[in-house]
Amino acid sequence: MPCESRRESDIACASDHVEVSVVIPCLNEADTVESCVRTALAAIRSSGLCGEVIVADNGSTDGSPVLAERAGARVILVPRKGYGSALMGGIAAAGGECVVMGDADGSYDFSEIPLLVGRLREGYDLVQGCRLPAGGGRIMPGAMPFLHRWFGNPLLSWLSRRWFRVRIHDVYCGLRGFRKSYYETLKQRCTGMEFATEMIVKSSLFGARMAEVPITLRRDGRIARGPHLRTFRDGWRTLRFFLMYSPRWLFFLPGCLLITLGLAGYAIALPGLSFRGVVFDAHTLLFASLFILCGYQAVLFAVFAKTFAINENLLPTDRRFLRLFDIINLERGIGISVLLLLAGVVLLLAAANQWREAGWGHLDYAHTMRWVIPGSTLTALGVQTLFSSFFVSILGIKRDHERREGS
Repeated sequence: MPCESRRESDIACASDHVEVSVVIPCLNEADTVESCVRTALAAIRSSGLCGEVIVADNGSTDGSPVLAERAGARVILVPRKGYGSALMGGIAAAGGECVVMGDADGSYDFSEIPLLVGRLREGYDLVQGCRLPAGGGRIMPGAMPFLHRWFGNPLLSWLSRRWFRVRIHDVYCGLRGFRKSYYETLKQRCTGMEFATEMIVKSSLFGARMAEVPITLRRDGRIARGPHLRTFRDGWRTLRFFLMYSPRWLFFLPGCLLITLGLAGYAIALPGLSFRGVVFDAHTLLFASLFILCGYQAVLFAVFAKTFAINENLLPTDRRFLRLFDIINLERGIGISVLLLLAGVVLLLAAANQWREAGWGHLDYAHTMRWVIPGSTLTALGVQTLFSSFFVSILGIKRDHERREGS
């Protein structure tokens, strides 16, 4: 649980009603946290807002909490490590209807707080700052590393637009505002750097009203220590998060591709076609079966992951996806698996009969494997379908119960 210290002067207005809380996560930011707090408080007062500044300290050892409190902030001590953990603690302690979050390194201009609050007053749930020129933002010389500016941020932002239909240009920007009541509906879970990205992705998936305002990114003002961000580690963590929140791109589409390649292999190898002297025989069938089995398993993983994510409120309810369960229920899944198993066993028995006819001796493997490989593949698919049908039904118990309760 976060610990806090508070004084009457922490609120920058005479009213008890706090409209905006500025939450600043902090870990050894003695060089810059004081100026960030003073700038934020000055912006609140000059714009006539009633607000407060909360510094969520994540274990600083350089005196940052003392400096922040001296500048007029309310300091919240968050023992659990992580950028997201610090923000969760600060937001939980916020008394404002609106929350503006921004880093304590001096790179964000907190005098732009009124711009974010103004858009929130218009009815938006989340207002994202944009540093990139593509969204009207401005990056001062030396403010963003080359790889971040020209590769990492544009690529990850493009992926968010492509995979999650996020209609903003800069998903990584840490300066943003949102309604606290809306934030509480997101039920965020990421405690690290992915916290900010999770907020954007879930907001888009759940249909939040989002706006974007251009901001200026200044050079990091810290002298005593370097930035917390690690280019490749945090870039990978964001990509990993994207993949985990998109069963379609992680499992379904690669699975469909593998199945397509496998079926194409069967179409070429079963009749023993050749092309320019290259013969496609039993070995091609083996590779094709491998593709089909792996692809089918990937598609099943997509169904498992999507069902679990919907049940846990990680992803919104997808009516088209849930309609699949009305078409293919447990009983139909069992029926399909039985048909696959029967087809596979028949082919395997036919291959065994060829062996019997050969006097249990040597076989023409190029011929016999055309029965054995499809038979083994169909049998494996039948077993996968049987067990997967039961597993999906187990995952769907909660959904079915809620549907019956609702009716």
